[in-house]
Amino acid sequence: MPHTIVLVDDDRNILTSVSMALEAEGFKVRTYADGAEALRGLAGQPADLAVLDIKMPRMDGMELLQRLRKQSAIPVIFLTSKDDETDELLGLRMGADDYIKKPFSQKLLIERIRTLIRRMEANAGGEAPGGDLLVRGDLVLDSARHVCAWKGERVDLTVTEFLLLKALAVRPGHVKNRDQLIDAAYGESIYVDDRTIDSHIKRLRKKFRDVDETFGQIETLYGVGYRYSDA
Repeated sequence: MPHTIVLVDDDRNILTSVSMALEAEGFKVRTYADGAEALRGLAGQPADLAVLDIKMPRMDGMELLQRLRKQSAIPVIFLTSKDDETDELLGLRMGADDYIKKPFSQKLLIERIRTLIRRMEANAGGEAPGGDLLVRGDLVLDSARHVCAWKGERVDLTVTEFLLLKALAVRPGHVKNRDQLIDAAYGESIYVDDRTIDSHIKRLRKKFRDVDETFGQIETLYGVGYRYSDA
């Protein structure tokens, strides 16, 4: 069954050209010209992945992402302006999984979409030792259902956040450098910079501290990387 991709952009030329490229690759595509329209559409018809432009009238990509994250962990790729690093980092901290700068290659976008979908499906298949369930003290990760719980409380994570946490929690006490975490979350063929991982880690910590303000299991080793402490 083909995966459904939602494209949200106020540029009709982008909607038309990208949707044609994606359909040629076997995807089903739904397009929306603004965030408010997309939010209504996604509430009625969920999709497998969303590609959101940041700069849009009425409801921009940031607000749309914020509202989506209250109801869904759908993978999200942001389309950002060429030199707007602030938007990129803010988008990642709000829960975007990836970003691509405009003007962009359609081939690159399709590659990023396929990578995110593969990660989502691989995660759902369960790669944790001992099966789909990974338990580390008060942490429970259920890959088959994409469920994370801390002290019995559910913590809603994006695909990227889930994979990063699992990469750390599989071997508590072992340090993972940023390159290893990039490979775990994005795959070896995708380049992202260190700040992307740092932004995801900050958001992970915040989500856990919203549930338990004493949470401190994800430790930073400055100049080295991160590790999960089971203590």
